[in-house]
Amino acid sequence: MSVRTRFAPSPTGHLHIGGVRTALFNWLLARKHGGQFILRIDDTDQERHVDEAVQKILDGFRWLGLNWDEGPEVGGPCGPYYQSQRQDRYRAAIDKLVADGKVYRDYSTDAERNVDRDAAKKDKRAYRFRRIEYSDADLARFEAEGRPYALRFEVPSGRTLVLNDLVKGEVTFATDEIGDFVIVRPGGQPLYNFASVVDDVDMKITHVVRAEEHLSNTFPQILVLEALGAEAPAFAHIPYVAEPGSHAKMSKRKTEEYEKRGVLVFLHQYVQKGYLPDALVNYLSRLGWSYDDSQELFKRAELIEKFSLERVNSSPASLDPDKLFWIEGEWMKETPLADKVAGALPFLVAEGLASDPLDDATRSKLEAVILALGDRMKVFSDVVKMGRFFFADEVAFDPDAVKKRLRKPGVPEMLRELDALLAETEPYDLATLEKAVHDYAEKTGRKMGDVVNPLRVATTGQGVGPGLYDCLVLVGREACRARIAQAIAMLEAGA
Repeated sequence: MSVRTRFAPSPTGHLHIGGVRTALFNWLLARKHGGQFILRIDDTDQERHVDEAVQKILDGFRWLGLNWDEGPEVGGPCGPYYQSQRQDRYRAAIDKLVADGKVYRDYSTDAERNVDRDAAKKDKRAYRFRRIEYSDADLARFEAEGRPYALRFEVPSGRTLVLNDLVKGEVTFATDEIGDFVIVRPGGQPLYNFASVVDDVDMKITHVVRAEEHLSNTFPQILVLEALGAEAPAFAHIPYVAEPGSHAKMSKRKTEEYEKRGVLVFLHQYVQKGYLPDALVNYLSRLGWSYDDSQELFKRAELIEKFSLERVNSSPASLDPDKLFWIEGEWMKETPLADKVAGALPFLVAEGLASDPLDDATRSKLEAVILALGDRMKVFSDVVKMGRFFFADEVAFDPDAVKKRLRKPGVPEMLRELDALLAETEPYDLATLEKAVHDYAEKTGRKMGDVVNPLRVATTGQGVGPGLYDCLVLVGREACRARIAQAIAMLEAGA
Protein backbone atom coordinates (compact mmCIF):
# COMPACT_ATOMS: atom_id res chain seq x y z
CA MET A 1 0.00 0.00 0.00
CA SER A 2 1.36 3.39 -1.04
CA VAL A 3 1.01 5.78 1.89
CA ARG A 4 1.53 9.54 1.89
CA THR A 5 0.81 11.39 5.13
CA ARG A 6 1.23 15.02 6.08
CA PHE A 7 1.46 17.31 9.05
CA ALA A 8 0.39 20.88 8.36
CA PRO A 9 1.03 23.22 11.32
CA SER A 10 0.10 26.89 11.35
CA PRO A 11 3.10 29.08 12.29
CA THR A 12 1.21 31.05 14.92
CA GLY A 13 3.25 30.13 18.01
CA HIS A 14 4.93 27.28 19.83
CA LEU A 15 4.37 23.67 18.82
CA HIS A 16 1.91 22.01 21.23
CA ILE A 17 2.76 18.54 22.52
CA GLY A 18 -0.57 17.27 21.17
CA GLY A 19 0.42 18.45 17.70
CA VAL A 20 3.78 16.73 18.08
CA ARG A 21 2.01 13.45 18.83
CA THR A 22 -0.19 13.90 15.75
CA ALA A 23 2.90 14.48 13.61
CA LEU A 24 4.54 11.41 15.15
CA PHE A 25 1.58 9.18 14.28
CA ASN A 26 1.71 10.45 10.69
CA TRP A 27 5.45 9.83 10.54
CA LEU A 28 5.14 6.32 11.97
CA LEU A 29 2.35 5.40 9.54
CA ALA A 30 4.38 6.58 6.55
CA ARG A 31 7.52 4.80 7.71
CA LYS A 32 5.57 1.63 8.51
CA HIS A 33 4.44 1.34 4.89
CA GLY A 34 7.58 2.68 3.25
CA GLY A 35 5.72 5.81 2.20
CA GLN A 36 6.32 9.55 2.43
CA PHE A 37 5.81 12.00 5.28
CA ILE A 38 5.15 15.54 4.04
CA LEU A 39 5.58 18.67 6.13
CA ARG A 40 3.41 21.55 4.95
CA ILE A 41 3.15 25.02 6.44
CA ASP A 42 -0.43 26.33 6.59
CA ASP A 43 0.40 30.03 6.67
CA THR A 44 -2.61 31.57 4.94
CA ASP A 45 -3.61 33.36 8.15
CA GLN A 46 -1.06 36.15 7.91
CA GLU A 47 -2.67 38.13 10.74
CA ARG A 48 -1.64 35.45 13.25
CA HIS A 49 1.58 34.49 11.48
CA VAL A 50 4.74 34.55 13.62
CA ASP A 51 7.87 34.82 11.48
CA GLU A 52 10.19 32.83 13.74
CA ALA A 53 7.59 30.11 14.34
CA VAL A 54 8.35 28.33 11.05
CA GLN A 55 12.01 27.90 11.92
CA LYS A 56 11.07 26.68 15.40
CA ILE A 57 8.81 24.06 13.83
CA LEU A 58 11.57 22.87 11.50
CA ASP A 59 14.18 22.86 14.28
CA GLY A 60 11.78 21.01 16.58
CA PHE A 61 11.15 18.21 14.10
CA ARG A 62 14.85 17.88 13.37
CA TRP A 63 15.53 17.65 17.11
CA LEU A 64 12.91 14.91 17.39
CA GLY A 65 14.38 13.06 14.43
CA LEU A 66 11.08 13.21 12.51
CA ASN A 67 12.63 13.76 9.11
CA TRP A 68 10.25 14.77 6.34
CA ASP A 69 10.49 13.51 2.76
CA GLU A 70 8.94 16.59 1.19
CA GLY A 71 8.49 20.10 2.51
CA PRO A 72 10.40 23.24 3.52
CA GLU A 73 14.18 23.11 3.03
CA VAL A 74 13.77 19.68 1.40
CA GLY A 75 11.59 20.40 -1.60
CA GLY A 76 9.74 17.75 -3.55
CA PRO A 77 7.62 17.21 -6.66
CA CYS A 78 4.40 18.64 -5.17
CA GLY A 79 5.62 21.99 -3.93
CA PRO A 80 5.56 24.70 -2.96
CA TYR A 81 4.92 23.55 0.60
CA TYR A 82 3.86 26.91 2.03
CA GLN A 83 0.20 27.78 1.51
CA SER A 84 1.13 31.44 1.07
CA GLN A 85 3.03 30.41 -2.07
CA ARG A 86 0.17 28.37 -3.57
CA GLN A 87 -2.24 31.17 -4.50
CA ASP A 88 -2.16 30.33 -8.22
CA ARG A 89 -3.27 26.78 -7.47
CA TYR A 90 -6.13 27.99 -5.28
CA ARG A 91 -7.31 30.40 -7.97
CA ALA A 92 -7.40 27.57 -10.51
CA ALA A 93 -9.46 25.39 -8.16
CA ILE A 94 -11.81 28.31 -7.41
CA ASP A 95 -12.34 28.94 -11.13
CA LYS A 96 -13.34 25.30 -11.58
CA LEU A 97 -15.81 25.40 -8.69
CA VAL A 98 -17.33 28.66 -9.92
CA ALA A 99 -17.62 27.33 -13.47
CA ASP A 100 -19.30 24.17 -12.20
CA GLY A 101 -21.79 26.18 -10.15
CA LYS A 102 -20.53 24.85 -6.82
CA VAL A 103 -19.52 28.26 -5.48
CA TYR A 104 -21.22 31.63 -5.52
CA ARG A 105 -20.47 35.24 -4.64
CA ASP A 106 -21.89 36.17 -1.27
CA TYR A 107 -22.53 39.92 -0.96
CA SER A 108 -24.35 39.61 2.36
CA THR A 109 -23.61 42.09 5.11
CA ASP A 110 -23.28 41.54 8.84
CA ALA A 111 -26.69 43.15 9.30
CA GLU A 112 -28.36 40.76 6.87
CA ARG A 113 -26.76 37.74 8.46
CA ASN A 114 -27.74 38.94 11.91
CA VAL A 115 -31.38 39.12 10.83
CA ASP A 116 -31.27 35.47 9.81
CA ARG A 117 -29.35 34.57 12.95
CA ASP A 118 -31.89 36.30 15.21
CA ALA A 119 -34.77 34.59 13.39
CA ALA A 120 -33.15 31.19 13.94
CA LYS A 121 -32.66 31.96 17.62
CA LYS A 122 -36.30 33.03 17.94
CA ASP A 123 -37.45 29.80 16.29
CA LYS A 124 -35.06 27.81 18.53
CA ARG A 125 -33.22 26.28 15.63
CA ALA A 126 -29.55 26.20 14.72
CA TYR A 127 -28.44 28.96 12.41
CA ARG A 128 -27.27 27.74 9.01
CA PHE A 129 -26.39 30.31 6.37
CA ARG A 130 -28.11 29.79 3.05
CA ARG A 131 -27.74 31.69 -0.18
CA ILE A 132 -29.55 35.02 -0.27
CA GLU A 133 -31.36 35.44 -3.56
CA TYR A 134 -30.66 38.98 -4.72
CA SER A 135 -32.32 40.46 -7.79
CA ASP A 136 -30.31 40.96 -10.97
CA ALA A 137 -30.52 44.69 -10.36
CA ASP A 138 -29.07 44.32 -6.87
CA LEU A 139 -26.24 42.15 -8.15
CA ALA A 140 -25.44 44.67 -10.87
CA ARG A 141 -25.44 47.48 -8.31
CA PHE A 142 -23.18 45.53 -5.92
CA GLU A 143 -20.71 44.90 -8.71
CA ALA A 144 -20.82 48.50 -9.92
CA GLU A 145 -20.16 49.91 -6.48
CA GLY A 146 -17.42 47.35 -5.80
CA ARG A 147 -19.12 45.82 -2.78
CA PRO A 148 -16.83 43.20 -1.20
CA TYR A 149 -17.93 39.60 -1.47
CA ALA A 150 -16.91 36.24 -0.10
CA LEU A 151 -16.97 33.04 -2.09
CA ARG A 152 -19.23 30.45 -0.50
CA PHE A 153 -19.60 26.77 -1.23
CA GLU A 154 -23.25 25.91 -1.84
CA VAL A 155 -24.02 22.87 0.29
CA PRO A 156 -26.47 20.39 -1.27
CA SER A 157 -29.53 19.66 0.84
CA GLY A 158 -31.04 16.36 1.88
CA ARG A 159 -27.90 14.24 1.85
CA THR A 160 -26.30 12.11 4.52
CA LEU A 161 -22.51 11.96 4.40
CA VAL A 162 -20.83 8.80 5.67
CA LEU A 163 -17.25 8.76 6.95
CA ASN A 164 -15.51 5.49 7.75
CA ASP A 165 -12.97 6.92 10.13
CA LEU A 166 -9.97 4.69 10.87
CA VAL A 167 -10.14 5.56 14.58
CA LYS A 168 -13.71 6.70 15.26
CA GLY A 169 -15.43 4.14 13.06
CA GLU A 170 -18.48 5.08 10.99
CA VAL A 171 -19.59 8.68 11.44
CA THR A 172 -22.54 10.21 9.60
CA PHE A 173 -23.58 13.82 9.11
CA ALA A 174 -26.53 15.43 7.37
CA THR A 175 -25.75 18.16 4.87
CA ASP A 176 -28.78 20.05 6.15
CA GLU A 177 -26.72 20.67 9.29
CA ILE A 178 -23.95 22.37 7.29
CA GLY A 179 -24.40 25.97 6.29
CA ASP A 180 -23.03 27.31 3.01
CA PHE A 181 -19.45 27.92 4.07
CA VAL A 182 -16.94 30.54 3.01
CA ILE A 183 -13.95 29.23 1.09
CA VAL A 184 -12.45 32.64 0.24
CA ARG A 185 -12.79 35.76 2.36
CA PRO A 186 -13.65 39.15 0.82
CA GLY A 187 -9.96 40.06 1.00
CA GLY A 188 -9.06 37.06 -1.15
CA GLN A 189 -7.71 34.79 1.61
CA PRO A 190 -8.51 31.10 1.04
CA LEU A 191 -9.82 29.41 4.18
CA TYR A 192 -8.81 26.14 5.76
CA ASN A 193 -11.62 23.87 4.53
CA PHE A 194 -10.81 24.79 0.95
CA ALA A 195 -7.04 25.34 0.86
CA SER A 196 -6.29 22.21 2.88
CA VAL A 197 -8.31 20.06 0.49
CA VAL A 198 -6.61 21.51 -2.59
CA ASP A 199 -3.22 20.89 -1.01
CA ASP A 200 -4.07 17.32 -0.02
CA VAL A 201 -5.24 16.57 -3.56
CA ASP A 202 -2.19 18.15 -5.19
CA MET A 203 0.19 16.41 -2.80
CA LYS A 204 -1.51 13.04 -3.30
CA ILE A 205 -2.15 12.57 0.42
CA THR A 206 -3.59 9.11 1.06
CA HIS A 207 -4.15 9.36 4.83
CA VAL A 208 -5.19 12.44 6.80
CA VAL A 209 -4.33 11.71 10.44
CA ARG A 210 -5.25 14.65 12.63
CA ALA A 211 -6.79 15.74 15.92
CA GLU A 212 -10.44 14.92 16.51
CA GLU A 213 -11.25 18.64 16.78
CA HIS A 214 -11.07 18.63 12.97
CA LEU A 215 -13.80 16.00 12.63
CA SER A 216 -16.44 18.67 12.06
CA ASN A 217 -14.30 20.07 9.22
CA THR A 218 -14.17 16.73 7.46
CA PHE A 219 -17.72 16.80 6.09
CA PRO A 220 -17.41 20.20 4.36
CA GLN A 221 -14.07 18.97 3.03
CA ILE A 222 -15.68 15.82 1.65
CA LEU A 223 -18.07 18.06 -0.28
CA VAL A 224 -15.18 20.11 -1.68
CA LEU A 225 -13.36 16.92 -2.68
CA GLU A 226 -16.45 15.72 -4.52
CA ALA A 227 -16.84 19.06 -6.26
CA LEU A 228 -13.23 18.95 -7.43
CA GLY A 229 -13.73 15.41 -8.71
CA ALA A 230 -11.00 14.11 -6.40
CA GLU A 231 -10.82 10.87 -4.46
CA ALA A 232 -11.05 11.36 -0.71
CA PRO A 233 -8.11 10.23 1.43
CA ALA A 234 -8.58 7.92 4.38
CA PHE A 235 -9.32 9.93 7.53
CA ALA A 236 -8.24 9.12 11.07
CA HIS A 237 -9.18 11.50 13.87
CA ILE A 238 -7.20 10.90 17.03
CA PRO A 239 -8.38 12.05 20.47
CA TYR A 240 -6.80 15.06 22.13
CA VAL A 241 -4.13 14.89 24.83
CA ALA A 242 -5.79 15.41 28.20
CA GLU A 243 -4.53 17.01 31.40
CA PRO A 244 -2.81 14.70 33.91
CA GLY A 245 -5.40 12.59 35.71
CA SER A 246 -8.25 14.19 33.80
CA HIS A 247 -10.26 13.99 30.59
CA ALA A 248 -10.08 17.77 30.11
CA LYS A 249 -8.13 18.89 27.06
CA MET A 250 -4.77 20.51 27.77
CA SER A 251 -5.10 24.24 27.27
CA LYS A 252 -2.41 26.60 26.01
CA ARG A 253 -3.85 29.24 28.35
CA LYS A 254 -2.89 27.20 31.42
CA THR A 255 0.79 26.82 30.52
CA GLU A 256 2.09 28.50 33.68
CA GLU A 257 -0.23 26.48 35.91
CA TYR A 258 0.89 23.25 34.23
CA GLU A 259 4.57 24.12 34.52
CA LYS A 260 4.23 24.58 38.28
CA ARG A 261 2.98 20.99 38.36
CA GLY A 262 5.88 19.77 36.25
CA VAL A 263 3.71 19.46 33.13
CA LEU A 264 5.24 20.78 29.91
CA VAL A 265 2.86 21.80 27.11
CA PHE A 266 5.15 22.85 24.28
CA LEU A 267 7.95 21.04 22.48
CA HIS A 268 10.55 23.75 23.12
CA GLN A 269 10.10 23.26 26.89
CA TYR A 270 11.31 19.68 26.59
CA VAL A 271 14.30 20.84 24.58
CA GLN A 272 15.10 23.49 27.20
CA LYS A 273 14.92 20.91 30.01
CA GLY A 274 17.28 18.60 28.17
CA TYR A 275 15.02 15.66 27.42
CA LEU A 276 16.21 12.98 25.03
CA PRO A 277 14.34 13.01 21.69
CA ASP A 278 14.09 9.22 21.69
CA ALA A 279 12.50 9.22 25.15
CA LEU A 280 9.88 11.79 24.14
CA VAL A 281 9.12 9.91 20.92
CA ASN A 282 8.85 6.68 22.93
CA TYR A 283 6.42 8.23 25.41
CA LEU A 284 4.24 10.09 22.90
CA SER A 285 3.89 7.03 20.70
CA ARG A 286 2.31 5.18 23.62
CA LEU A 287 0.03 8.08 24.50
CA GLY A 288 -3.19 6.79 23.04
CA TRP A 289 -1.70 3.88 21.10
CA SER A 290 -1.95 0.45 22.69
CA TYR A 291 0.32 -2.46 21.90
CA ASP A 292 1.40 -4.49 24.88
CA ASP A 293 0.86 -3.11 28.38
CA SER A 294 3.91 -5.02 29.64
CA GLN A 295 6.24 -3.14 27.28
CA GLU A 296 6.93 0.54 27.84
CA LEU A 297 10.28 1.09 26.14
CA PHE A 298 10.35 1.10 22.36
CA LYS A 299 13.13 1.91 19.95
CA ARG A 300 12.14 3.70 16.78
CA ALA A 301 12.56 0.61 14.63
CA GLU A 302 10.13 -1.24 16.91
CA LEU A 303 7.61 1.60 16.79
CA ILE A 304 7.71 1.68 13.01
CA GLU A 305 7.30 -2.08 12.81
CA LYS A 306 4.42 -2.34 15.28
CA PHE A 307 2.47 0.90 14.81
CA SER A 308 -1.04 0.75 13.35
CA LEU A 309 -4.02 3.07 13.40
CA GLU A 310 -6.23 0.15 14.42
CA ARG A 311 -4.61 0.23 17.86
CA VAL A 312 -5.09 3.98 18.40
CA ASN A 313 -7.61 4.48 21.21
CA SER A 314 -10.80 6.39 20.48
CA SER A 315 -10.82 8.14 23.88
CA PRO A 316 -8.44 10.85 25.18
CA ALA A 317 -5.17 9.89 26.84
CA SER A 318 -3.90 11.88 29.84
CA LEU A 319 -0.38 13.20 29.84
CA ASP A 320 1.53 11.57 32.70
CA PRO A 321 4.69 13.58 33.47
CA ASP A 322 5.88 11.00 36.02
CA LYS A 323 5.73 8.19 33.50
CA LEU A 324 7.45 10.33 30.89
CA PHE A 325 10.18 11.16 33.40
CA TRP A 326 10.65 7.47 34.18
CA ILE A 327 10.97 6.65 30.48
CA GLU A 328 13.43 9.53 30.13
CA GLY A 329 15.52 8.09 32.97
CA GLU A 330 15.56 4.64 31.38
CA TRP A 331 16.71 6.08 28.07
CA MET A 332 19.36 8.18 29.80
CA LYS A 333 20.80 5.06 31.42
CA GLU A 334 21.42 3.59 27.99
CA THR A 335 22.89 6.76 26.52
CA PRO A 336 26.65 6.46 25.77
CA LEU A 337 28.94 8.69 27.80
CA ALA A 338 30.07 10.65 24.73
CA ASP A 339 26.43 11.49 23.92
CA LYS A 340 25.81 12.54 27.53
CA VAL A 341 28.78 14.90 27.33
CA ALA A 342 27.47 16.38 24.09
CA GLY A 343 23.98 16.76 25.56
CA ALA A 344 25.11 18.30 28.84
CA LEU A 345 27.66 20.73 27.39
CA PRO A 346 25.18 23.34 26.02
CA PHE A 347 23.65 23.73 29.49
CA LEU A 348 27.05 24.38 31.05
CA VAL A 349 27.95 26.81 28.27
CA ALA A 350 24.67 28.70 28.76
CA GLU A 351 25.53 29.16 32.45
CA GLY A 352 29.10 30.28 31.72
CA LEU A 353 30.51 27.16 33.38
CA ALA A 354 32.27 25.76 30.31
CA SER A 355 33.19 26.68 26.77
CA ASP A 356 32.61 24.88 23.51
CA PRO A 357 34.69 23.18 22.23
CA LEU A 358 35.95 21.57 25.42
CA ASP A 359 39.64 21.29 26.15
CA ASP A 360 40.89 17.83 27.11
CA ALA A 361 41.06 18.56 30.84
CA THR A 362 37.51 19.95 31.03
CA ARG A 363 36.19 17.10 28.90
CA SER A 364 37.75 14.58 31.26
CA LYS A 365 36.26 16.39 34.23
CA LEU A 366 32.81 16.54 32.63
CA GLU A 367 32.96 12.83 31.90
CA ALA A 368 33.89 12.15 35.52
CA VAL A 369 31.09 14.41 36.78
CA ILE A 370 28.52 12.63 34.61
CA LEU A 371 29.73 9.28 35.87
CA ALA A 372 29.50 10.57 39.44
CA LEU A 373 25.95 11.81 38.89
CA GLY A 374 25.07 8.38 37.56
CA ASP A 375 21.35 7.63 37.41
CA ARG A 376 20.58 10.92 39.17
CA MET A 377 20.99 12.69 35.84
CA LYS A 378 17.60 12.19 34.19
CA VAL A 379 17.69 15.16 31.82
CA PHE A 380 20.70 17.05 30.53
CA SER A 381 19.87 20.20 32.50
CA ASP A 382 20.51 18.17 35.66
CA VAL A 383 24.22 18.66 35.07
CA VAL A 384 23.66 22.28 36.13
CA LYS A 385 20.93 21.62 38.69
CA MET A 386 22.93 18.97 40.57
CA GLY A 387 26.47 19.53 39.37
CA ARG A 388 27.00 23.29 39.16
CA PHE A 389 29.37 23.20 42.13
CA PHE A 390 31.82 21.03 40.18
CA PHE A 391 32.46 23.86 37.72
CA ALA A 392 31.73 27.08 39.63
CA ASP A 393 34.54 29.05 41.27
CA GLU A 394 32.43 29.73 44.35
CA VAL A 395 29.82 27.52 45.92
CA ALA A 396 26.22 28.67 46.42
CA PHE A 397 24.85 27.27 49.67
CA ASP A 398 21.31 25.90 49.77
CA PRO A 399 19.66 27.68 52.75
CA ASP A 400 17.64 24.60 53.74
CA ALA A 401 20.71 22.38 53.67
CA VAL A 402 22.67 24.92 55.73
CA LYS A 403 19.90 25.12 58.32
CA LYS A 404 19.53 21.36 58.54
CA ARG A 405 23.19 20.31 58.44
CA LEU A 406 25.46 23.20 59.38
CA ARG A 407 23.69 25.38 61.93
CA LYS A 408 24.31 23.01 64.81
CA PRO A 409 26.54 23.27 67.86
CA GLY A 410 30.08 22.12 67.25
CA VAL A 411 29.87 22.07 63.45
CA PRO A 412 32.34 24.95 62.81
CA GLU A 413 34.94 23.25 65.04
CA MET A 414 34.40 19.93 63.26
CA LEU A 415 34.74 21.58 59.85
CA ARG A 416 38.13 23.02 60.92
CA GLU A 417 39.26 19.53 61.86
CA LEU A 418 38.01 18.15 58.54
CA ASP A 419 39.81 20.96 56.71
CA ALA A 420 43.06 19.88 58.37
CA LEU A 421 42.26 16.28 57.47
CA LEU A 422 41.83 17.15 53.78
CA ALA A 423 45.08 19.13 53.84
CA GLU A 424 47.02 16.11 55.11
CA THR A 425 45.37 13.24 53.21
CA GLU A 426 47.76 11.58 50.76
CA PRO A 427 47.14 10.53 48.12
CA TYR A 428 44.11 12.72 47.60
CA ASP A 429 41.96 10.05 45.98
CA LEU A 430 38.60 8.43 46.58
CA ALA A 431 39.70 5.38 48.55
CA THR A 432 42.10 7.28 50.80
CA LEU A 433 39.60 10.06 51.52
CA GLU A 434 36.86 7.59 52.36
CA LYS A 435 39.11 5.79 54.84
CA ALA A 436 40.35 9.04 56.35
CA VAL A 437 36.83 10.40 56.97
CA HIS A 438 35.66 7.06 58.35
CA ASP A 439 38.64 6.91 60.73
CA TYR A 440 37.95 10.49 61.82
CA ALA A 441 34.34 9.68 62.68
CA GLU A 442 35.39 6.61 64.64
CA LYS A 443 38.16 8.45 66.45
CA THR A 444 35.90 11.34 67.49
CA GLY A 445 32.96 9.10 68.37
CA ARG A 446 30.65 10.70 65.82
CA LYS A 447 28.13 8.97 63.63
CA MET A 448 29.13 8.88 59.96
CA GLY A 449 26.03 10.87 58.98
CA ASP A 450 26.99 13.63 61.42
CA VAL A 451 30.32 13.95 59.64
CA VAL A 452 29.50 13.24 56.02
CA ASN A 453 26.41 15.46 55.75
CA PRO A 454 27.99 18.70 57.06
CA LEU A 455 31.11 18.04 54.97
CA ARG A 456 28.96 17.59 51.86
CA VAL A 457 27.09 20.86 52.40
CA ALA A 458 30.29 22.75 53.19
CA THR A 459 32.07 21.57 50.04
CA THR A 460 29.18 21.39 47.54
CA GLY A 461 26.53 23.71 48.97
CA GLN A 462 23.93 20.95 48.57
CA GLY A 463 22.35 18.47 50.93
CA VAL A 464 22.10 15.71 48.32
CA GLY A 465 24.04 14.74 45.25
CA PRO A 466 26.69 12.35 44.02
CA GLY A 467 28.86 10.35 46.40
CA LEU A 468 30.74 12.62 48.80
CA TYR A 469 34.15 11.24 47.97
CA ASP A 470 33.58 11.62 44.25
CA CYS A 471 32.72 15.25 44.99
CA LEU A 472 35.83 15.83 47.10
CA VAL A 473 38.10 14.43 44.41
CA LEU A 474 36.47 16.20 41.47
CA VAL A 475 36.20 19.58 43.20
CA GLY A 476 39.83 19.28 44.27
CA ARG A 477 41.67 19.71 47.53
CA GLU A 478 42.25 23.47 47.47
CA ALA A 479 38.74 24.31 46.26
CA CYS A 480 37.22 22.09 48.97
CA ARG A 481 39.31 23.78 51.65
CA ALA A 482 38.35 27.23 50.37
CA ARG A 483 34.68 26.28 50.49
CA ILE A 484 34.99 24.94 54.03
CA ALA A 485 36.52 28.26 55.04
CA GLN A 486 33.63 30.05 53.31
CA ALA A 487 31.12 27.90 55.20
CA ILE A 488 32.80 28.54 58.56
CA ALA A 489 32.86 32.30 57.91
CA MET A 490 29.18 32.21 56.98
CA LEU A 491 28.26 30.31 60.15
CA GLU A 492 30.29 32.58 62.40
CA ALA A 493 28.84 35.70 60.76
CA GLY A 494 25.37 34.29 61.23
CA ALA A 495 26.06 33.53 64.87
